[in-house]
Amino acid sequence: MVTGVIKQLILAVSMLLLMSADVQALSAYDNLRKSYVQSDSFLLDRNGNILQELRTDKQRRRLEWTELNAISPSLKEAIIAAEDKRFYGHSGVDYQSLGVAVFGGMSGEGRRGASTITMQLAVFLDKELIPVRGRKSVWQKGKQILAARDIEKSWTKNEIFEAYLNLVTFRGEYQGIAAASRCLFGKYPHGLNQAEALVLAALIRAPNAAADEVASRVSRLGQSLNWLDAGAEAQAKIKQLQSVHYEASINSGFAPHVARQLLRNLSGSAQVKSTLDGRLQKYAHEQLHQQLTVLYKLNVNDGAFLVLENKSGDVLAYGSIGGEPKLSMYVDGVRAKRQAGSTLKPFLYALAFDQHLLTAASILDDSPLDISVNTGIYQPKNYDSEFQGMVTARAALASSLNVPAVSTLMMVGTEQFVSVLRKLGIKNLSEAGDYYGPALALGSADVSLWELTNAYRTLANLGEAGEARLVVDAKNQQPRRKIFSAESAYIIADILSDRAARSITFGLENPLATRFRAAVKTGTSKDMRDNWCIGYSGKYTVGVWVGNYTGEPMWNVSGITGAAPVWVEIMNYLHGGQTLSAPQIPAGLVKKEINNFSGTNIRADEWFIKGTEPSSDIRLTENYQRQILYPLAGTIIALDPDIPGERQKVFFIYRGQEEDLRWVLNEKAIEEKGKAVGWIPQTGKYFLSLRNQQGETLDAVQFEVRGTPEQ
Repeated sequence: MVTGVIKQLILAVSMLLLMSADVQALSAYDNLRKSYVQSDSFLLDRNGNILQELRTDKQRRRLEWTELNAISPSLKEAIIAAEDKRFYGHSGVDYQSLGVAVFGGMSGEGRRGASTITMQLAVFLDKELIPVRGRKSVWQKGKQILAARDIEKSWTKNEIFEAYLNLVTFRGEYQGIAAASRCLFGKYPHGLNQAEALVLAALIRAPNAAADEVASRVSRLGQSLNWLDAGAEAQAKIKQLQSVHYEASINSGFAPHVARQLLRNLSGSAQVKSTLDGRLQKYAHEQLHQQLTVLYKLNVNDGAFLVLENKSGDVLAYGSIGGEPKLSMYVDGVRAKRQAGSTLKPFLYALAFDQHLLTAASILDDSPLDISVNTGIYQPKNYDSEFQGMVTARAALASSLNVPAVSTLMMVGTEQFVSVLRKLGIKNLSEAGDYYGPALALGSADVSLWELTNAYRTLANLGEAGEARLVVDAKNQQPRRKIFSAESAYIIADILSDRAARSITFGLENPLATRFRAAVKTGTSKDMRDNWCIGYSGKYTVGVWVGNYTGEPMWNVSGITGAAPVWVEIMNYLHGGQTLSAPQIPAGLVKKEINNFSGTNIRADEWFIKGTEPSSDIRLTENYQRQILYPLAGTIIALDPDIPGERQKVFFIYRGQEEDLRWVLNEKAIEEKGKAVGWIPQTGKYFLSLRNQQGETLDAVQFEVRGTPEQ
């Protein structure tokens, strides 16, 4: 039987030699290097530098090509001893080993022992040579011999050995020395010691062998190399490989969440160029990490940052890190929904300015306020539980006072505010305005850092909203949407960059006081679960969030001590050495001096949208006194079906000196004027405003009538 096999093999080789006397190598070394595909794809920054690796080939684990001079000498020696002792002496076929294998009955051990490294490489390069059901046909063996001889004619021995080490499977899905070394031992191939080399060399012949079989091969190989001292360590590593799941260490890892967004649907290996700036990404990551280290004692474990270029919408930095590495790898703090806190207030005031309900100089009452809601009485309070009395809208926004914000929401209407937030790109606000109630002014809605930062970019772009982008794709670029007037957006930026106006709450010296003009707002959600700092200059918008992915409350952390230090460091980095020009003033703005108010929080002059500026004969001190006394904001009037409607009349009452102010109900003027005007209620929701002869809104409330009167 053996003689017959030898005859078949000789005949196959002879026929193949006649058929292809001039056969060229299956693949030149340079072409192989060029066609080599990793199992990972790469996220590049805007300058082409690698930011992150992400596995995209789920069938095999194949990392970077490793040159022969970057591989441990111990490993090379062990593999030569295990797979092809006469590798450097033959021309592709070791006829001595082949004869032993044939006359040895062609056992499994003998067959593999007869295949030289060059012959094994030939199989890697030609799928037709892969054995069927674990056995090669005589015809395949003949082709393999010819292919090996042909490779040796055009490849150097080092090229053959290098290609082999990069294509051979060591264990499971780990193909190539880079994947085997980094995934199994957590080190690069040049750092492998003798014990690790023994294990890897033993795995080649049976990549998925049981531990005892691998141990037996390691023992024999160690003795043949006289590496007796490495034997015990190698046995320990075999046991370790059976019980621990290893994963490759990553060369660069500063943008894992962006990598998953942009690379997860790719197959094979690819490179995707993002809008990220690698240096800024690394710097922001370091600053957030340092701040979380400082805040750890205050039960702050996680954080995220986002940097946008105002004009283009390019995302320059995007990161999310946390105290628990495994959790932070999968929880994207930039996209996660959190309570907004006070960060929604600038959009509320911008809407009120555009509706001409308020100006930056309008007087608002920061005093205890009771609002009737479905669940009872809502009593908004400030962060420090103190009240400031009468303040300007400028001071109320800059110092983040809560009662004036709730009063402003009552003026503009919750439904209208929700509509604006949706237009800004804040998603999942699926309920009607009543669902959110007055607490929406203080940020009861859930938003993400991505949505919130891009919404602030709308203010930076003078009211024009656009999509942020991680890659430049001109085909899918969406047109900008006008949300606020340029005049309103400019006033908001002026307020948020006013150190004096924010001093009521934050003082004059704090992390929000930058060396350049920057509008900034902080926010802290209920029970101190989320802390935000969002702000913008003429070029960039930066958002930072800190808290806990688990939703656990922080301990006494405010916007100034939590997210703000990271925000200011990133902003300073972005503007280092830059000279910023003054922002262009929209044509529809006028600045007017205000000299007739003795309050401590009003400026000597103020910006107004044309048509809303006060005339010289109107005293702001009179505005100070005006207020709708009834109905209160949020009042619910219940009708009694047993009482005739005309007998359930209610009175609209205001406090003030003027007698000729007008009542306007749902944008329809009430004919009767006076400080107390009767009205027969009808079921519905109402917006009641008090206006002067010039049409300026002096105060406004929302209320609701429920029930059915007797007919």
